[in-house]
Amino acid sequence: MGTYVVTGSASGMGAASADRLRAAGHRVIGVDLRDADVIADLGTGAGRRHAVEEVLRLTDGTLDGVAAVAGVGPNMRDASAVVSINYHGPVALLEGLRPALERSGAGRAVVISSNSASTVPLTDDVLLGLLLDGEESAARDQAAKAQSALPAALVRTAPSISAYATSKLALARWVRRTAVTPQWARRGVLLNAIAPGAVITPLMTGSTEVTATPDPDSFPTPMPLGIFGQPEDIAFWVEQFLRPEARFTTGSILYVDGGTDAAMRTDAQPAAMGR
Repeated sequence: MGTYVVTGSASGMGAASADRLRAAGHRVIGVDLRDADVIADLGTGAGRRHAVEEVLRLTDGTLDGVAAVAGVGPNMRDASAVVSINYHGPVALLEGLRPALERSGAGRAVVISSNSASTVPLTDDVLLGLLLDGEESAARDQAAKAQSALPAALVRTAPSISAYATSKLALARWVRRTAVTPQWARRGVLLNAIAPGAVITPLMTGSTEVTATPDPDSFPTPMPLGIFGQPEDIAFWVEQFLRPEARFTTGSILYVDGGTDAAMRTDAQPAAMGR
């Protein structure tokens, strides 16, 4: 049995992922703001450093896998905090824990992106570039600037929608770029992402002002299956990506969204080389 870290372990998809791994007999170290083995705020540099140090202490420096699930939604008022939590948090944590994953001999990492990265037409190219360049302070400023330019109706319901979608897009791009670098790929540390759609979690209901039992046919984006996802639907794929047998998959972005992205962007992928 292995030793795994799950961030955002106190609720939603993180809790479901931690529960699934524990049910399989693994040791799980939860990281969250509360009710976790490691209490840390991944939205700050100090919190990220503390999380890495505590995980390394608890595991003697060797890890089998990390599921970076923690994140916040577009309803958060502080757009600057959204980019720090959703992008810089998982990136710093995974970079800090990469050597521990390498020591296991079959390290696996999976992060939670979102189908909003490709289905929300409000991503910010300037912010995207700053995030991928690691410019956190400038990215926070740009997120706040973009937020101030949003229409009033959006500010009331989803004040950080641009920062949210852009941070999740940047995270997916980071996975694609990082997974194939020698220090990850050639050292046996696999890195993938899951892009959930509408999953009934506190984050979703708080972000979209829907009830716990919303109508799929009234949802703003297409729901081809006619159902919403549950945290367990994401946890299933988290576990699959973290399994030692998943040895030939890295740099992948798996949409687990009931077909929403496929319905909205039917011909977007695969794209022929050079297009």
